[in-house]
Amino acid sequence: MVASGDALYDLPEDCISTIICLTSPPDALKLSLVSSIFRSVAELDCVWDAFLPSDWQHIATKSVTPLKFSSKRHLFFCLCNSILIDGGKKSFALDKSTGKKSYVMSAKELSILYGDEPAHWNWKTIPESRFAEVAELKTICRLEIQGKMKTGELSPNTTYGAYLLMKISDRSFGLDSIPSEVSISVGDQESVSSTAYLRHPRSKKKEQLESLFYRNRMETLKARVNKGEEKMAREREDGWLEIEFGEFFNGGNGDEEITMKLMEVKGYHIKGGLIIEGIQLRPKH
Repeated sequence: MVASGDALYDLPEDCISTIICLTSPPDALKLSLVSSIFRSVAELDCVWDAFLPSDWQHIATKSVTPLKFSSKRHLFFCLCNSILIDGGKKSFALDKSTGKKSYVMSAKELSILYGDEPAHWNWKTIPESRFAEVAELKTICRLEIQGKMKTGELSPNTTYGAYLLMKISDRSFGLDSIPSEVSISVGDQESVSSTAYLRHPRSKKKEQLESLFYRNRMETLKARVNKGEEKMAREREDGWLEIEFGEFFNGGNGDEEITMKLMEVKGYHIKGGLIIEGIQLRPKH
């Protein structure tokens, strides 16, 4: 075993770099602690080139702020911290453990029914958002939000999840009287539909009161909605809530359109207080 270990250190530098390229970014960092030989190889640009997306230069040209980096390793971790691209309407980041791509499309990149009408939606700046503006629902009967993206922009051979990033204001009303319908489709595939309540996961007391006083009405409204898995909002570490549209596998064999939708058009009631930051597509582990 000792001889075998010594032989490993006798390998040519290009052999060691090839071995490290076949691992992952976290493994490369761990191997750099093994010895000075592994450390010098694990910091080479050719190693971190293997972990960067092949189109990283194109992505860099779309960055709102010019990227400054001293090595490919430095660039990798710059991209892991998220950058604004496409005039600030999207954000891009790499997954630290895999190097897979993730995106957030801002509310400005989405198709929002009556989104350009001040009577229904208010566009404003809030400190919690990565984007210049978010969309706040003032009052509306038909809630329709749609986002589209091409599979060619994502990492191939990867399962992705799509998520609506939102907040529920303290003055919200009518959002969870009936579940919203969420769906995702890729190319010509039939969309996968689910339902989701637009409510904060900690609003149990409100939910119990509504169930007590309005059970019959709520059951009648719920019966109008297409059946499917019921999804719940999840609170993220950054303070936003997310609801999953669904997941899909990106085989990387084409450039198909991904369509994500949230709709509540069957309650016929007024609702407001929903704040939309955007839609995130990120790899699922």
